[in-house]
Amino acid sequence: MLQVKVLGSGCANCKRLEAETRAALDAEGIPYTLEKITEYADIAAYGILSTPGLVMNEAVKSAGRIPKRQQIVEWASQLQSAE
Repeated sequence: MLQVKVLGSGCANCKRLEAETRAALDAEGIPYTLEKITEYADIAAYGILSTPGLVMNEAVKSAGRIPKRQQIVEWASQLQSAE
């Protein structure tokens, strides 16, 4: 199962990234768990300086932007096929 983390303080963009990620993965039927990371020290541990951040299976996929749904699906599919 794909492990997804949304990194951010809970700002509007962080909430939008969470919603876009859920919508993209749900539409493709990709099983996942999603965790929100809001503590600055935990976010910094991933090397992210600009939020929102998206982490999949402990790999940072984006920071400081909201990727398009298709890009989220591509990343998830690549990680699933690597398992």
